[in-house]
Amino acid sequence: MKALVWHGKEDVRYESVPDPEIEDGRDAIIKVSSCAICGSDLHLFHNFIPAMKPGDVLGHEAMGEVVEVGRDNKELKAGDRVVIPFTIFCGECDQCVRGNYSVCQRSNRNGEIADKAFGHRTAGLFGYTHLTGGYAGGQAEYLRVPFADKTHIKVNDSSLSDESLLFLSDVFPTGWQAAAQCDIEPTDTVAIWGAGAVGQFAVRSAILLGARQVICIERVPERLQMAVAAGAIGINPDEESVTERLNELTGGRGPDKCIDAVGMEAHTTTTLDSMMDRALQLSLMETDRPHVLREIFYVCRPGGIVSIPGVYGGIIDKLNFGMAMQKGLTFKMGQTHVNRWTPHLLRLIEEGKIDPSFIVTHNMPLEDGPGMYRTFRNKQDGCIKTVLKPGETRKQEKADERSDLVGAL
Repeated sequence: MKALVWHGKEDVRYESVPDPEIEDGRDAIIKVSSCAICGSDLHLFHNFIPAMKPGDVLGHEAMGEVVEVGRDNKELKAGDRVVIPFTIFCGECDQCVRGNYSVCQRSNRNGEIADKAFGHRTAGLFGYTHLTGGYAGGQAEYLRVPFADKTHIKVNDSSLSDESLLFLSDVFPTGWQAAAQCDIEPTDTVAIWGAGAVGQFAVRSAILLGARQVICIERVPERLQMAVAAGAIGINPDEESVTERLNELTGGRGPDKCIDAVGMEAHTTTTLDSMMDRALQLSLMETDRPHVLREIFYVCRPGGIVSIPGVYGGIIDKLNFGMAMQKGLTFKMGQTHVNRWTPHLLRLIEEGKIDPSFIVTHNMPLEDGPGMYRTFRNKQDGCIKTVLKPGETRKQEKADERSDLVGAL
């Protein structure tokens, strides 16, 4: 089969890899109809996340049709249409029983390595380093799903497009969890840093959950415009002071709840701390750039909640934790417990209360994936979210084929 394969820093290739096979009775094999490039994939593209190996298949947002199931899988059958959550979970361990699917204690097949790296293992993830199991990802024609009798979201409504459903795999429930962790009250101002895909869903989720005022901080104009169109107040940090504007909008109190939807690769380059972070990264004294966290610590209202869906990969520096302690801030973070939220979110889609396809800016064949990684990384062509279609060919090639056919007639 064809897949997008990691070969090192900024080296993603479209190439042939072995077809997946059933390895356990609970497995399923999915023929991927749509997959996507996530902002978290860029951390792998830049080689900021450890334990990737050349030849690893990328991707953790995928959906498609079941083509084969293991003998012990009684929940799925060939022909079922499913979205695959990026968190692999058994459904039976203590954490899964509690609904903490992203820290499943059984699905990480490299759990011993994770125990040493993190103190305790977390769940296996698709296409996301050998610290989380080294599972092949979904940017491919076919995907093996371990614990597939639990690790799936079944879709019965054939009228819904892939683009409306695909983001149940990650960014929609991630944005929802980010807002849900804030315990939003009707009087709250919620400030969200970052208007990539997760930030966009966090904006809409905070509004759906009843926040009085939602503010989005983003320096890329088209992303900020999309958040504003959803009902957020926009702040571009390249054009005005974030601190001053937040104080103005909150009567000097600061936002009640703050969401970091940026994570480890904050792209601010004009502040002293951001320049320091880049220097520390080059000298291998820091792995992540926590500019957003420093700003949140400073502006968040005392007693506020800080929700962190943005991915962090390792060591951060010069973070004023004393400030956070004195202000009594509460932190909630972690990978998303996808299936905790998806029954409700799927109903919202089916009832027409939200159509997640709004986020799609590019729809391309899978073979264009390596180029789209660069387009996404460089924030070119208004790229916010790319859906990739395995099995499709380039539009230009199709046009050429039609022209050749017409010429032959």
